[in-house]
Amino acid sequence: MRLPGIRFILLFLVVLSVTNCNARQSRNGQPPWESGRLVVSQNGRFLQHENGRPFFWLGDTAWLLFQKLDRTEVERYLENRRLKSFNVIQAVLLQKTPKVNAYDDTPLVNDNPADPQITPGNNPKISAEYDYWDHVDFVINKAAEKHIYIAILPTWGSLVKDGRFTVQSARSYGRWLAERYRDKPNIIWINGGDTRGDQGRKIWQALGTAIHETDPKHLMSFHPFGRTQSSTWFHNEDWLDFNMFQSGHRRYDQGELNDDTAAGKGEDNWKYVLEDYAKIPPKPTIDGEPSYENIPQGLHDPNEPYWQDRDVRRYAYWSVFAGAFGHTYGNNAVMQMHKPNSGRGRYGVRNYWYEAIDDPGAGQMRYLKSLILSRPFFKRVFDPSMIAGETGSRYDYVIATRGNSFAFIYTYTGREFDVSPGKITGEKIRAYWYNPRNGKARFIKYFENKGVQHFNPPGRKEEGNDWVLVLDDAGKKFPVPGSG
Repeated sequence: MRLPGIRFILLFLVVLSVTNCNARQSRNGQPPWESGRLVVSQNGRFLQHENGRPFFWLGDTAWLLFQKLDRTEVERYLENRRLKSFNVIQAVLLQKTPKVNAYDDTPLVNDNPADPQITPGNNPKISAEYDYWDHVDFVINKAAEKHIYIAILPTWGSLVKDGRFTVQSARSYGRWLAERYRDKPNIIWINGGDTRGDQGRKIWQALGTAIHETDPKHLMSFHPFGRTQSSTWFHNEDWLDFNMFQSGHRRYDQGELNDDTAAGKGEDNWKYVLEDYAKIPPKPTIDGEPSYENIPQGLHDPNEPYWQDRDVRRYAYWSVFAGAFGHTYGNNAVMQMHKPNSGRGRYGVRNYWYEAIDDPGAGQMRYLKSLILSRPFFKRVFDPSMIAGETGSRYDYVIATRGNSFAFIYTYTGREFDVSPGKITGEKIRAYWYNPRNGKARFIKYFENKGVQHFNPPGRKEEGNDWVLVLDDAGKKFPVPGSG
C-alpha cells in the first residue's frame, strides 16, 4: 500500500525540480550572446549584437574578484549583480596584492608572465588539478550562467611600470590568455589597468596585438589612468575597438590643482565623451571608472567627504547623455573586495563587500539602463540645442540627448529650465518626469511641438534632486519611460 505513495512523492519531486529549472530559465531568458557576438554599431558610436540587438553596457568594477572571493562568495556577488541588471563585470587577472587567490593558488611561476602556473593546483581539498586559472574559469563560467560578461584586464598597470613585463613576455602571456578564453562567449578584453598609455607603450602594444591576433572575435579597449582617456594614445590601433576614459575620483577644486591631465574638466565627465567623438574614425566610448560610491573625494584622505549615490547617478547620466554607449559603476568596498580578513583595507573603506553590494547607488544604476532601452537606441545623439538659454555649469549643468522622435533632459539639482521641443518629430509632445532614484515616471502634459516650453522639476533645487525630462512624439505610442 505504501509503494504508490512513494512513487507519487518521487514523481512530484521530479516535476517540482523540472518546474523550478524552467522557472529559472524563464526568469533569466536567453543568454545575450544567442543574439550573436558583440560588435560595434555601423555608426561607430554604440555596441550591439550581430543580429542588431542593442547592448547597453552596465558595468561594475570588481577588480579583485578573481583573487579575493571563493566560489561561494563569487556566486553571491554575481547573483546580486544579475538581480540589479549589471551585465559587465570588470576584473583584473594579475595585481600586486594579493599574489594568491582565496585558495592560496598563485597565477605565475616565479612571477613570470610568460609562465602561468597551471598544474598541479595548490589546494587538493578542491581537486587534485585545481589551480589559480581553474578558479578564473569558474568565475567566467558562473558569470555566463547569469548572462554576465567579464571584462578581463590581463594585468594592472603597476606591474608593467615595475618592470615585471618585457615585450616578449607580454606577447607570450597575451597569446596564452587569448587561446584559453577565446571560445568563451562572455569575454571582453581590457588592455591596460589604471595606467598611462605612454608608460610602457611597447608592452601595451605587444599585449593588445597578441590578444587581438589570437582572439579577433572579442572586443577590446584600454583602461587608462585617472583623468585620461585611451584615445590619447591608442585611438587608431586595430586592437582597440572602443575607447574608455577614467574620469577619476576628485571633485572640481581638487582636480584643478596642479593637474594638467584634467584640462579643466573637473567632474564634467561628459566632456571626455565629446572629445572622443571628435576623433576620426568614430569609436564608441565609456567612462570605465568614475568616482566610486562611498569613497573619499580625492580618493586618499578619509577626512574628506565621501561620494554618495547622488554623485554616481550624476556621472552616469552625464556621460551617457553625452553619447557614451553605457556606463561603469564602482563602489569602494566592492572594487577591492574588502573582507574581515583584509585588514584596514584602502581608501578609508568603511564596510565589507557583501554589505556594499546593496549600497543605494548600485541599485539605482538599472534605472538608467531601463530608460535608455525603452526608446530607439542607435539614433540617439547629444544635443545641447534642446535647451533654450544657458545649459548651466558644474552641478547646475542641464544635459540633453535625443533621437528622432524622443528626447531625454537631465538636471542634477532639479533646477528650472526652458526647452526648444521642435528638435524632434510630432505635432504633439507627451512629457514625463523620470526619477533616477526609483525608476518611476509621472506624466506631465501634452503640448504643441513648437515655441519654448518651461519646466520646473518636482521638489526644491538642491544637489541630488535629479530628474530626467522625457519628451516623446505623441504619435509614436512609446511605453512609459523605463518600461517595455
